[in-house]
Amino acid sequence: MSKLKTDSEQERLEILRQYKRLIEVWYTRKDTKDKWLVRKAFRLAADAHKDMRRKSGEPFILHPIEVAIIAAKEIGLGRTSIISALLHDTVEDTYMTLEDIEGIFGSEVSKIIDGLTKINVISVASTTAQAETIKKILFTLSDDVRVILIKLADRIHNMRTLDSIPSEKQLRVVSETQYIYAPLAYRLGLYKIKSELEELSFKFSQPKVYAEIANKIDLTSENRLHSFNAICTSISSELQKLNYKFEIKLNVKSAYSFWQKMREQKVSFEDIYNTYSIDVILEADPSNEKLICWSAYSIITGIYRSNSKRLRDWISTPKANGYEAIHTTIMNPFGEWVDLHIRSTRMDEIANKGYAAYWKYKDNSSIDSSLDNWLKNTRLLISESDEDAFDFITEFKSNLLSDEIYVFTPAGKMYNMPSGATVLDFAYTIHTDLGNQCIGANIRHRIVSLGHKIKSGDQVEIITSKIQTPNEDWYKYVVTARAKSRIADSIKNNRKQYKKIGEEKLDYYFKQLNVENTKHNLYLLLSGSNIKGHIDLYFYIAQNMIGLKEIKEIMQPNESRLSWIKNLKLPFTKPKIVSHSVDNKDEVKTLNGLEEKKYKSDFSTLEHSVSECCNPIPGDNVIGLIFPNEPIQIHLTDCKVAIRLMSQHGKNIVKAKWKQKAGITFLAGLNIKAADNIGLINEIITPITVEFNINIRSVNLKSSEGLANMDITVYVSSTKDLKKLMARLEKIKSIIKVSRLEKI
Repeated sequence: MSKLKTDSEQERLEILRQYKRLIEVWYTRKDTKDKWLVRKAFRLAADAHKDMRRKSGEPFILHPIEVAIIAAKEIGLGRTSIISALLHDTVEDTYMTLEDIEGIFGSEVSKIIDGLTKINVISVASTTAQAETIKKILFTLSDDVRVILIKLADRIHNMRTLDSIPSEKQLRVVSETQYIYAPLAYRLGLYKIKSELEELSFKFSQPKVYAEIANKIDLTSENRLHSFNAICTSISSELQKLNYKFEIKLNVKSAYSFWQKMREQKVSFEDIYNTYSIDVILEADPSNEKLICWSAYSIITGIYRSNSKRLRDWISTPKANGYEAIHTTIMNPFGEWVDLHIRSTRMDEIANKGYAAYWKYKDNSSIDSSLDNWLKNTRLLISESDEDAFDFITEFKSNLLSDEIYVFTPAGKMYNMPSGATVLDFAYTIHTDLGNQCIGANIRHRIVSLGHKIKSGDQVEIITSKIQTPNEDWYKYVVTARAKSRIADSIKNNRKQYKKIGEEKLDYYFKQLNVENTKHNLYLLLSGSNIKGHIDLYFYIAQNMIGLKEIKEIMQPNESRLSWIKNLKLPFTKPKIVSHSVDNKDEVKTLNGLEEKKYKSDFSTLEHSVSECCNPIPGDNVIGLIFPNEPIQIHLTDCKVAIRLMSQHGKNIVKAKWKQKAGITFLAGLNIKAADNIGLINEIITPITVEFNINIRSVNLKSSEGLANMDITVYVSSTKDLKKLMARLEKIKSIIKVSRLEKI
């Protein structure tokens, strides 16, 4: 009994210690009233969660305290956000209601907590609570950005404590984090949080690869520190001569960053030259900070040779997330290229704390408004969206991480646009009517078409015609969610005029089939024809794209087969995937060489298919995804398609583990770069077929200016055999590099 009391007392003291830490790191305004309200929120949360524990076994109250600490210290949020962070789980998990919270702390706190509360009821058959929750959180951007900031604080603490949950649940959380939360943190300027979310996601999704790269980073620390000290000494000496106040920081690149470069560039860890970067942070007033930063740039590039092709001026044209800095690359004393960033203290605060710091300075007229513009456009997009959760998240995500370009109107007004944006995208960015009537543009005295991709720095004059109207083909010409939404709205408005004709025809068809024209039967017809809404349905019926035969096959399936649906391709329709939950308590069974969890399904045998998007083979880290009436999809855990699916269908994830069977082979691809010597093909084919007894499916060889590029697909039984083959091929003198193909 005494031990229980001791443990309970230790936990109580730890809770109080963490609360005191919260007050210590809270550096925004905190007068007596502020402290009193935060203390009240802490006591309410502690009481509401008193009998609850996390999966790790620790008292649950420690989680909201940690979230509040992250919100206060790492993001720089104030009293209202700290209170909301402390109470963010109370409505969902305890007896407290939003009305209770509003009565004590006001409507502002209540609205933030409502935005953070998960949706437990699935209102639409084609969506899951997981996707609806993400959509609801994103929708709060149109009201209060603090909801997103607190959610990011909540997510990063959950990621830091992810060890305590089962691996398949880890993958669901990791995929959500990679797909939506890390890009969102980046877009809101929270670079440190974005980097940590990516690093932790990598650690849990690819533990072996992560450990290997992290170990190599540690082994290179001595050389890195030696280089940094040499650069730091020389730069400090010159800046001190001008009496500048400054700080120089070393930033070691993350394991995830290395992994990304290794995959993109198809190189080994040792081939990546820029393993770290250096930040030079100068104290300066906003009025003269640009001058001081450029002065420092001049001094540094006078000491070290710089790569002019790597110069990026994010001070004159800040990124859409508010980030400002001068980026350059210098040659260190040991002949190695090093990335260097120059910022003022204000710019550095925005770089680390994102929107919270940006908001602190936004009243200064000299501060760029890029982030405000992005939020304004995002809110507009959200307020007009009527897509289901999956479509909305996909569209939103497509605009989060796009590289940015800067485009100007004839009057000189600048707009941030995603890389790949077209003339039509730009027209819709300026005004809906301009987009709807756009027929082309004038760029540098040259007339270009709707789908012409604009370049950074282009000055674009939109050309319009009053008789122009959007049509289905326009979807091919745009990349921005705003433009797609506007096109859809215009087409929908145009189709409304066919409603009466469509209704009359449908009523006639229903009478022919002796089917009642009820809401339920209309829903069945919409679901069966895979059409989103009544407007499109009546339009297709009015245009004779759907007739009596097709309606009969949906409404009376016992009398006919649904063969027409497979052949009918209607514009603007997307297949809807109904999520299917997995019974995690069922025992593990072996399936066609894979170890899978038993689950409830509509098919009698548990079939699986190896996904072509990533082509996993035995030895790869894989996961399974279940969808009704489909084989289990097997993906690499880091496959981009799998990450998207897992982020929106988390309950469909099942463990998948290769169980090797003799004689079974899988298709894998290799890319070989080599000197184009006589007999090269024979040098490559002989080891594959003779030494390793491996069958080749295809060979594609291109040569130019003495270099050969070969894609070759082979049948192997495991990654172990594939790695042995790659090691053997790399020994051939003519071959420069061998890498595995992700797509075949």
